[in-house]
Amino acid sequence: MTNILLIAWKEIQECLRNRWVVAMTLLLAALALSLTFLGSAPTGTVGTSALDVVIVSLSSLTIFVIPLVALLISHDAIVGEMERGTMLLLLSYPVSRLQVLLGKFLGHLAVLTFATAFGYGAAAIALMVSGAEIGGGSWAAFAGMILTSILLGAVFIAIGYLISALVRERATAAGISIGVWLLLVVLFDMAMLGALVVDQGRTISSAAVSGMLLFNPTDVYRLFNLAGAENVSVLTNMSGIADQASLSPAVLLATLVIWVLVPLTLAGLTFSRREL
Repeated sequence: MTNILLIAWKEIQECLRNRWVVAMTLLLAALALSLTFLGSAPTGTVGTSALDVVIVSLSSLTIFVIPLVALLISHDAIVGEMERGTMLLLLSYPVSRLQVLLGKFLGHLAVLTFATAFGYGAAAIALMVSGAEIGGGSWAAFAGMILTSILLGAVFIAIGYLISALVRERATAAGISIGVWLLLVVLFDMAMLGALVVDQGRTISSAAVSGMLLFNPTDVYRLFNLAGAENVSVLTNMSGIADQASLSPAVLLATLVIWVLVPLTLAGLTFSRREL
């Protein structure tokens, strides 16, 4: 455990040295504050909590930004060290490959957690300072959004590690990472929507739709945050979709955890068998 924490601290220090932490935190804080002040303006006329509007805006933003940031910091975690020759030096110490992988994962996840909590927390603090009335349900939904945003980041960090363990060059890892981001964030939903439009409800059942949604972590995240809480789902008009999909918040959270464990396990197996 000590070796894992030491490697995690090394990764955090490298992210601090490369300004990754500062850049991510400022980016997320700037986007969150912009959406907070722009998005909460009309709530006084529609009687909606300002924080609910912020949750909708930040959830939509997270689906695009967090996966991309997670892949950027993780895609060369293994192949980059091999290209620079530092992986051989690291493994010359009494540390296993699994400890290296888990240590790097914890370090990158800690960086992403700090940036997400601080950046999105700035939006909540701004609303509190402005004197906006916020109910307990809205605070619970906001906390759930931050938790699942970190989980979504962990999913894509794990996917980045799997890519990094499979390829031989950093450029290849970068290209595949962008392709995976496009597939899961943009193309998957377009293909699914096209299939539903063509089918017109003849063969694809609601159970099949629920199953397909679980194959995309961004859809799982979207369902949890935009359709899970009643006050938020009214804004997004997704309560009907949530009822049809019949996926409880516990199932959605468990699915995100599985999405973290599967690629991370495959990355560990691939890295353990790879020649240096």
